[in-house]
Amino acid sequence: MKKLLYIDACIRDNLSRTKKIANPIIESLKERYDVETFCLNKMNLEIVDKELITKRNNKEIPEEVLTWARTVANADRIVIAAPFWDMSFPAALKNFFELVSIFGITFDSNDKECYGLCKAEKVLYITTRGMDIKTGDALEQATPYLKALSWLWGLKNLQVIEATNMDYVSEEEINNKVNIAIKQGLEICKDF
Repeated sequence: MKKLLYIDACIRDNLSRTKKIANPIIESLKERYDVETFCLNKMNLEIVDKELITKRNNKEIPEEVLTWARTVANADRIVIAAPFWDMSFPAALKNFFELVSIFGITFDSNDKECYGLCKAEKVLYITTRGMDIKTGDALEQATPYLKALSWLWGLKNLQVIEATNMDYVSEEEINNKVNIAIKQGLEICKDF
């Protein structure tokens, strides 16, 4: 069975509107994939700082972080669930990406340019935004970052499921937007 990595960056856990969209999509994908979940709220994500970089330069990378990076590199598919947070996504997700962006595992170089080592042919990014800011809007910086990271790591075909303007509508409208996004996601799952 092919491997799917689910990166759960939903800070508010089960109160998260993003997670309400992601849960049925992940359940559907479990029918065809062996799903491994990285719940960032439960992981010990050390901050990438001068001390950590010095250790990395001396080949001192914790085995746990190497395992995370290998899981990313070997996943056939990746699903990322993260809310819109300060015009992008939560810092924990960026921190996770920095930790697992490891030379020789997720990317490499031929002394002229970098190239990706990850094998995921498809990546699905699930997000909710409180404001009415759509994917591709200049104010939305999560998707451009994910596209750039996909280039570095060699990930293919980034798809986005979004529900926007969630903070300024009624509970009924929020539920409707969540249900529309779930339906869209389940449709994507058919060919994911």
